[in-house]
Amino acid sequence: VAPTTPVCEVPSSAMTGTVVQLSCKETEGSPPSEYQWYKNGVALLEKTGTGSARAANITYIMNKKSGTLLFNTVTKNDTGEYFCEASNGIGLSQKCSVKRMQV
Repeated sequence: VAPTTPVCEVPSSAMTGTVVQLSCKETEGSPPSEYQWYKNGVALLEKTGTGSARAANITYIMNKKSGTLLFNTVTKNDTGEYFCEASNGIGLSQKCSVKRMQV
């Protein structure tokens, strides 16, 4: 079953240095969807702890299975427009509407 449009939860504002979690979920897809977060239209890298992700000074943890995007300490650099995409290899992937987070 193809995924439906996911529901994204993005805080509109956050204080610098706080923990912020963005979430993305859809329940119709079978097999379960994987989730990819985007910031300002660019796909976010999944942090693996090695290589380019660390070099890029990534400050978040993206879980493709649960759809969460967790910032341990947000900075002004994390301000931007976020959306997520759900896909499970069946039908078209689905995106939620873009939401702006101001840090």
